[in-house]
Amino acid sequence: RLLLAGIAISAFCMAIVSMVLAQGDMRSYILLTWMSGSTNRADAFEAWTAMITLVVLTAPLFLMIRWLTILPLGTSLSRSIGLRVLPSRLVLAILAALMTAISSFLVGPLSLTGLIAPHLARLVGFRNLRCQLAAAILIGAGVLTMADWLSRVVIYPYQVPVGLFAALIGGPYLLWLLGLKERSA
Repeated sequence: RLLLAGIAISAFCMAIVSMVLAQGDMRSYILLTWMSGSTNRADAFEAWTAMITLVVLTAPLFLMIRWLTILPLGTSLSRSIGLRVLPSRLVLAILAALMTAISSFLVGPLSLTGLIAPHLARLVGFRNLRCQLAAAILIGAGVLTMADWLSRVVIYPYQVPVGLFAALIGGPYLLWLLGLKERSA
């Protein structure tokens, strides 16, 4: 149901975006730039907002390590251990939604980084969940920093939007990861 809801919301939003882009005026250019995940116009406000958001919204995650450890075991096992599954999932989903919304508001969508960073943290060898969470945050920041730097120097003096460059990095990695899992299954 969640997947279908995501597809429906995505289709609805794409229809609205397509209508705005079809107008062809300056607003459509600004929307297209934002949709690409551009850091061209990011300044001190965006940087400070991102740093404060990082501290305020990731600190509680380290207090929820028990939830993050137990929830992947499944609903019935989580309940039998004593975890209130629905409230814990709701709190984690709200934190994830807030982090995604704020970063998307500041610079636009930064595709696939949130998916590849945890996998890379596990692939590197972090098994302890606290270390894995910290590593995923640092790896995600590193991937985006590398994507931002590359997006600025690859076709200098022009800049490719960092969101597109992050997708160019993340897309092949996820395809490789899917192929790896398929071969091991």
